[in-house]
Amino acid sequence: MTKAEILRERKRQERLMAERERLEGMKVYEYRFRERGLLCGIDEVGRGPLAGPVVAGAVILPKDCEILYLNDSKKLSEKKRELLYDEIMEKAVAVGLGVVDQRRIDEINILQATYEAMRLAIGALKVRPDLLLNDAVTIPGVEIPQVPIIKGDAKSVSIAAASIVAKVTRDRMMVEYDAIYPGYGFASNKGYGAAKHIAALKEIGPCAIHRRSFIKNFVCED
Repeated sequence: MTKAEILRERKRQERLMAERERLEGMKVYEYRFRERGLLCGIDEVGRGPLAGPVVAGAVILPKDCEILYLNDSKKLSEKKRELLYDEIMEKAVAVGLGVVDQRRIDEINILQATYEAMRLAIGALKVRPDLLLNDAVTIPGVEIPQVPIIKGDAKSVSIAAASIVAKVTRDRMMVEYDAIYPGYGFASNKGYGAAKHIAALKEIGPCAIHRRSFIKNFVCED
């Protein structure tokens, strides 16, 4: 190897070591509660958009599972999330998803819809966990013991994995909706209140996947 190649390899190894140290810091809750049995991370995405569903993910990772660059989905690029999604789906003991659409959100409000999505995600798991690690919330109506962790998607590998699975799933849904309901920019804004989205709402009005309770400031409906 040339000196340049040796230097590049050394830097690569240093980056890898730093990443593994970062991941160890994100396993503190997994280590703390590992004696309780199977741990499941829970997180959601889509509480704030004007359109589309709220989606929750539930992920059980094997003990000592290593997935490099796992992190809060909001801190990752779309390409990195897609790659991590595939690795999570391959390595996880079980993955569950819960989807609650805009009609239900309007009916029961976004907080209750979020809880419902989380319960659906837990119910979709093929393996029953012994403890839930949740991002900041305690989910009502769930018998499994829970640990709410503030900013858990940046502190727990299990919750981070759940956040990525939920985010990728919802983003893919919004890309599909963009083809069905063109003009709002759903493929790029994912239903959030971007300028193009709000302009389209005012010009052409809402479509079937808009949350009526969220768009009252932008449209007047009889």
